[in-house]
Amino acid sequence: MSNAFFTVPVAKNEPVRSYAPGSADRASLLAKYKEMFNQEPIDVPIYLGSEQVYTTKKRKLTCPHDHQKLLGYYNVGEGIHVEKAIKSAVEARKMWAATPWEDRAAIFLKAADLLAGPYRDKMNAATMLAQSKNVFQAEIDAACELIDFFRFNVQYMTQIYKDQPESLPGMWNRLEYRPLEGFVFALTPFNFTSIAANLCAAPAMMGNVVVWKPAESQIYSAQIIMELFKAAGLPDGVINMVTVSGQIAGEVIFKNKDFAGLHFTGSTHVFRNLWRQIAENLDVYRGYPRIVGETGGKDFVIAHKSAIPAEVATALSRGAFEFQGQKCSAASRAYIPDNLWPEVHRILAEQVRSFKIGSPDDTSNFINAVIDEKAFDKIATYIDFIKSQTDAEIITGGNYDKSRGYFIEPTTVVTKNPKFRTMCEEIFGPVLTIFVYEADKFEETLELLDETSDYALTGSIMSQDRYAINLATKKLEHAAGNFYINDKPTGAVVGQQPFGGARASGTNDKAGAALNLMRWVSARTIKETFVTPTDYKYPFLDPL
Repeated sequence: MSNAFFTVPVAKNEPVRSYAPGSADRASLLAKYKEMFNQEPIDVPIYLGSEQVYTTKKRKLTCPHDHQKLLGYYNVGEGIHVEKAIKSAVEARKMWAATPWEDRAAIFLKAADLLAGPYRDKMNAATMLAQSKNVFQAEIDAACELIDFFRFNVQYMTQIYKDQPESLPGMWNRLEYRPLEGFVFALTPFNFTSIAANLCAAPAMMGNVVVWKPAESQIYSAQIIMELFKAAGLPDGVINMVTVSGQIAGEVIFKNKDFAGLHFTGSTHVFRNLWRQIAENLDVYRGYPRIVGETGGKDFVIAHKSAIPAEVATALSRGAFEFQGQKCSAASRAYIPDNLWPEVHRILAEQVRSFKIGSPDDTSNFINAVIDEKAFDKIATYIDFIKSQTDAEIITGGNYDKSRGYFIEPTTVVTKNPKFRTMCEEIFGPVLTIFVYEADKFEETLELLDETSDYALTGSIMSQDRYAINLATKKLEHAAGNFYINDKPTGAVVGQQPFGGARASGTNDKAGAALNLMRWVSARTIKETFVTPTDYKYPFLDPL
């Protein structure tokens, strides 16, 4: 039995490695990439408690930038595997929910140190191979952000537990933060290895048990995440990984009385459908499930006439095209004043045309492949649509080729129509659409921007005029959950910029903050009275 209040190590953001030419870090990571590229195909099991299950039905795992390269297989599960995952989770909950918080903290702090050390190259290389991220994008995601999630969430957990009520004389008031009564379903995306792991780890850290369904195109690095959890000492059954279709998972999970919460990152369409399924089954559950979701975005950059053209152009080239625009936060629409446009156009076109495109193992490649053929075809359809219109012009890119890998050139579009299709719809690829507005119509353009999209995830204002910045900050109050001043709208750091948006972009529960962890506990108030009354009479009842 613990007999002390423990102070956890102070969380600090993991330093980002530069992978500069000639560095040992670069040589080590590329060697690991080559080793994993050339190894025998792996066979990723379904994780059910202490069991690793292999099925007769398997699907291929390939490289987006070299889709003929077989990385391995994953085992396709059925409803019975989801049922067993739930059973394993519910059984594990008996001990895990009762585990002292410091022991839970120690597991994830160990996971952070393992990832910062012996697992770093392996996690980064897996993300480069299967999600086609360059060395820097893999580093900031699969290594640094995930390490930060583990360390900062431990710190936030202690802050939550320390939040206690006042006690008047004669009593002691206490708040305990119980894990949810049941299991949490984590449904995770392909684009960030760190998000996939955190959607499982955050509820688990608070004493919950989890059934996890990773995106098909992220299963390769999901396997490394499960290895990391195991190496850190996470007990069997706390996180169970099922590789099944979303439909099969939903049919089982949302009809189970022990379903207690959904932790989701993905499309708005899918999230709304899941919410409907949960609502239709409310009578089944022990309580009202927690629903936490971060969905999509139609993220913006708006420049004021006072902005510096080179800064605007760089915010666009980085914000729109890093990781091929496959970030929920990627800049996909921009509003540029006509006084700046000629110079912004020149610099942006020059930067984008200098991008090299190819495999992540060539570190000079800024652009890699989009995730799979389905995404490639969708983005190509948008580009073809743009080419057919008279009120839009492609000024960079516009070409694509999937003969070897799913490569799409970074495509910049200028439109005369502020409600042009690609100004409104989420594409999730390397397509940026720009509307050039009259420089003196800044306030009207802010209103136009705010009403154009149903999303409200990220956005930025570029300006040297403090009054303009203040105006934009107020006018766009609900247009972005993460708002940037003189920066690109991507790159939120755990502990610095808690991430999430509202409107159609999600529930804004802010991953990377205590706000998110609060959703995975159910508080209980305990009042203890030291001297208990023995008579019902209050003083006011006494006669004069």
